[in-house]
Amino acid sequence: MKKQSHITLADIAGRLGVSRVTVSKALRGHPDISDGMSKKIRRVASELGYSPNRMARNLSARRSHLLGLVVPKIAHFFFGSVIESVYAKALEHKYETILMVSHENEEQEIQHLQTLVSMRVDGIIISVSARLKDTRIYDWVRQMGIPLLFMDRIPDPQPKGSTAVLVDDYGGSMKAIEQALAAGHTTIACIGGDTNVNIGRNRVQGYMDALTRHGLDIKKEWIIAGGYGTDVGYHGFMQLLELGPLPRCIFTVTYPIALGVYAAAKARKIRIPEDVDVICFGDSDVGGLLTPALSCVNQPTQRLGEESVKLIMEMIEHPDSVPPGNRIIPTEVIVRETCVARGNRPLSSVLGGQGRA
Repeated sequence: MKKQSHITLADIAGRLGVSRVTVSKALRGHPDISDGMSKKIRRVASELGYSPNRMARNLSARRSHLLGLVVPKIAHFFFGSVIESVYAKALEHKYETILMVSHENEEQEIQHLQTLVSMRVDGIIISVSARLKDTRIYDWVRQMGIPLLFMDRIPDPQPKGSTAVLVDDYGGSMKAIEQALAAGHTTIACIGGDTNVNIGRNRVQGYMDALTRHGLDIKKEWIIAGGYGTDVGYHGFMQLLELGPLPRCIFTVTYPIALGVYAAAKARKIRIPEDVDVICFGDSDVGGLLTPALSCVNQPTQRLGEESVKLIMEMIEHPDSVPPGNRIIPTEVIVRETCVARGNRPLSSVLGGQGRA
């Protein structure tokens, strides 16, 4: 038997005594070829170890059927879940996904985009690094004729004429604070958020606007900026301790930050939710297994991935029919064992008359 890399359509055609065109059509599932003949050709192709020359086929079709996907990290429930959703939806469109991870590094992100362009991918979905400052790379990708879609994170400033699929970070944060208020808390801190990225800015702004809406003061010292990891939650909690009495509740802008808060509270023998309550933006597959189970703003990761693939496909196939702009996906609060509302009292009652509509 010849080596797999040397097997050609002509070899299969010669074995069966049919034309090369017949073999090509059968392997592509063309209706001109009967089911019986198609099965016979595929069986012989398998026996010979035939592997199609995908690159040659893609060049002739002027499509690679490859999607580029760039994310800042993968060891994270949110991105892991989104990646799975993107892969599954892309396969429905007969597309393979090439995954690149920037590790929140500007140089790596730029290199990944250049590599994907050189691979002639048909489109790129990207969640930008929190550290990227030079946004010209995105304009270059589009100038190369490759549709580019921002997902979850967008650069600042957002390139003109660009398209994005985003989670409602602002509205979701407001919902989290509303839940904390309904639980009777009027002193609420906020940990996390990077002003370089839209998700950090919008989640902190939602926190502040929710407090203002209900007539509560915003204490700047209770807004502890930082990244999105567990260490931010741990050190942020310790910083709050140094400032004096803890606020009654802590809102974290990501789930990993909340894990850091849990770890710091345990280290200081501070009970959750008895001594300090916690609610976060984002969920995890183990969120309900924490003690106590953590209430959160749920990000619809599957829908985010599916909507992103759906839109990039439209941009690839019908580029002139997709208007630029941002598509926003709503969020919802999942209430577990933290930030549990006290009965069905209205917020004005919970706030002791301080709140306003």
